Amino acid sequence: MEKVELVFVPAMGMGHLVSMVELAKLLIARDDRISITILIMTSPLDPLASNFTKSLSSSSSSARIRFVPLPLIIEQPSPKSITFFIDFIEAHKPLVRDAVFQLTCSDSNPTRLAGFVVDMFCSIMIEVASEFGVPSYVFFTSGAVCLDHFLHTQRLHYEGNVDLVKLGESGGELKQASLLNPLPTKVWPSEAKHKVAGPRIIFSNARRFFKAKGILINTFEELEPHALESFYNGAIESPPVYPVGPILGTANNNRRSNQYVDIMSWLDSQPPSSVVFLCFGSKGSFGEDQIREIARALELINQRFLWSLRRPPPKDREGMGPTDYENVEEVLPEGFLHRTATIGKAIGWAPQVDVLAHKAVGGFVSHCGWNSTLESLWNGVPIATWPLYAEQRMNAFVLVKELGLAVEIRLDYSMSDARGNSDLVKAEEIQNAIGKLMDVDGGDGYEVRRKVKDMRDKSRKAVMEGGSSHTAFGRFIEDVVNNLA
Repeated sequence: MEKVELVFVPAMGMGHLVSMVELAKLLIARDDRISITILIMTSPLDPLASNFTKSLSSSSSSARIRFVPLPLIIEQPSPKSITFFIDFIEAHKPLVRDAVFQLTCSDSNPTRLAGFVVDMFCSIMIEVASEFGVPSYVFFTSGAVCLDHFLHTQRLHYEGNVDLVKLGESGGELKQASLLNPLPTKVWPSEAKHKVAGPRIIFSNARRFFKAKGILINTFEELEPHALESFYNGAIESPPVYPVGPILGTANNNRRSNQYVDIMSWLDSQPPSSVVFLCFGSKGSFGEDQIREIARALELINQRFLWSLRRPPPKDREGMGPTDYENVEEVLPEGFLHRTATIGKAIGWAPQVDVLAHKAVGGFVSHCGWNSTLESLWNGVPIATWPLYAEQRMNAFVLVKELGLAVEIRLDYSMSDARGNSDLVKAEEIQNAIGKLMDVDGGDGYEVRRKVKDMRDKSRKAVMEGGSSHTAFGRFIEDVVNNLA
């Protein structure tokens, strides 16, 4: 086979960008005939992703991965629009076309364009791939149950004429082939229940998946056996699926910073599996009332803790992610830091991958983003579920109700409700869940811990030679080669 080039088109946002970059690294390590160009959408609202890309471009050790930042789009969609995310992506269609045209016309690039790999929210770029006469593959950065939900709800919308807004408001349930239990509408992604966001963000996007040659999913057979079997046996209609996970973020590359050293030194001084880590992703934050309830819970339970506590963006810049407080004492109960000084640490940004891998960490209070979920399972750290937005409530439901791999704080929490102070999780509720999470004496939490340790071993075997994900990766590469021929 001649040398070939794949074009990767990740969506904006760290959760999507990081896993796609890691997918690219795995692919070039697996087959030395493949090179990858990653087209980066630049957003002034996403400085974290911009800085991440710059650091990768300057530190990349492989000439076979190139990062090409796309120009800023002239007319930025409004960040206040509920469809901003998808509007922003679709506005990049002509820029992606221009970038690929430049790539294919370059005299210095003798490789042959083999296809596109597009993020789950970038399926509009399948149309660009078709213009160049090459196949496309979707990279689905969440799990198999979520993929089924996208495909199932778009069918209900387009073919079944089901009013999903009305169904969502009914408080009922939905049966999915990928689930043993019916899925309560209260844990659907909020966009699926919105009359504008549903069609624009989920349904039209998922409908285009059927134009792809295959779908790479960041999961593994041992984690979602029933869901993946439903794809394999035809119970779910879709292009071929390739479960190639867990694809994880890399350890922090800023290990010399004072912030990093301080956090890791503190963990080094704690007993094994004694610390509960509270962290809510690159977009997660809480109002002051909720922060006080979390603080009160940590005092009530007297549990060693590491708490990543971040300031919400101002109301006029809600599309931005949270930032660190200059002084966390301003939002914590008076005297909290003094009273908990011997057992806990409140920080801003956290090097999550490294923290979860540390032997002192025994539990994780998480927003249940899929990347965070996989990182936690990889390290054998059980989760207490506190979903905030997107598909996180569904992830929490799957972890607690389907797989028994997590302890419930909430399954149906909504960050948008919380900002209106209508959905406060009380200290006692948090205290009870953390108590179960850190239980090592045979209670409910003990069984969860046992299952998570078992899943840690299975996740590592899946990516080893001969493992389920390693084999699926091989099938994907073979498909790329066959479609090229």
